[in-house]
Amino acid sequence: MEPILKVVDLHKTFSAGGTAVGALRGVSLELAPGEAIGLVGESGCGKTTLARCVLRLTKPDSGEIYFQGQRISHQPEGSFRRTRQKLQMVFQDPVMSLNPRLTVEQTISEPLRLHGLARGTALRERLYDTLSLVGLEREHLGKRPHQLSGGQKQRVGIARAIATNPECVLLDEPTSSLDMSVRSHIVQLLKRLREELGVAYIFISHDLSTVRFLCSRILVMYQGQIIEAGEIEETYSRPRHPYTKALLSAIPVPEPGMGRERIRLTGEVASVKVERGCILRPRCPFAVERCAEEDQPLRRLENGHLAACWRAEELAHLQTARLVNGGRS
Repeated sequence: MEPILKVVDLHKTFSAGGTAVGALRGVSLELAPGEAIGLVGESGCGKTTLARCVLRLTKPDSGEIYFQGQRISHQPEGSFRRTRQKLQMVFQDPVMSLNPRLTVEQTISEPLRLHGLARGTALRERLYDTLSLVGLEREHLGKRPHQLSGGQKQRVGIARAIATNPECVLLDEPTSSLDMSVRSHIVQLLKRLREELGVAYIFISHDLSTVRFLCSRILVMYQGQIIEAGEIEETYSRPRHPYTKALLSAIPVPEPGMGRERIRLTGEVASVKVERGCILRPRCPFAVERCAEEDQPLRRLENGHLAACWRAEELAHLQTARLVNGGRS
């Protein structure tokens, strides 16, 4: 099956205080039609920059982006406007992403009018159908953002994204600004919409539990690179990269009196600069001398799993998510 979205060797550098910062360093990925992949990593690792490059809100320095088999990275703006109908985004903060002057009706209608998809009675019916899909009522159409709750605002943002019947939606931490009580409802909504509409997701999140619930595959990013990729259950049960192990070991355990054996990374990512060898080496508890000498490209392991660590096979057998109770394993 041909991927609906393909990113090849994407690079993006920003200037911060006169210093060049590599936000993306050779990122490649493929997304199948109807698939949901999770994109995880610490703040500043390049997740949102990747999404913005795919949507052409940010211009990459180099690399290629293909959507439905067409190269869109260098597509003229007029042609790309037609692509936007099938490639949409749900932003992290619904308050900032919604125009406070527009009603819910105007917000959802805007992309439909822009792409010439509906007008008159057909537009009204499409509005009603979209509202129903995201769990809003017709009475919400005349309201403005300040009259809505946080969960309702995000439902409007989701409605705006799916109104054009997209083939792919990028979701940039869509639940991070919501209360815990609301978050689960939005995640359930996103899962149902993917199943009903057959839309593909790239789900950006810090919440590994949500990623596991919503996605079938996971990509782990660190300092602008993908350092591990694989099927969800395989990655969560046998992570190959030390960074992935550290992330998974931090997931809270719901059982009273139980805890996880934590793997802790030393230092802050912003203060770590690596010119040679593994980019995680200064923070990695498993690093040895060889890690300082050899760069670690993403390499293919068994079952199509990918990891950027020469010790990946060895580390896969370490029981890093072991539950401990009262100090006894």
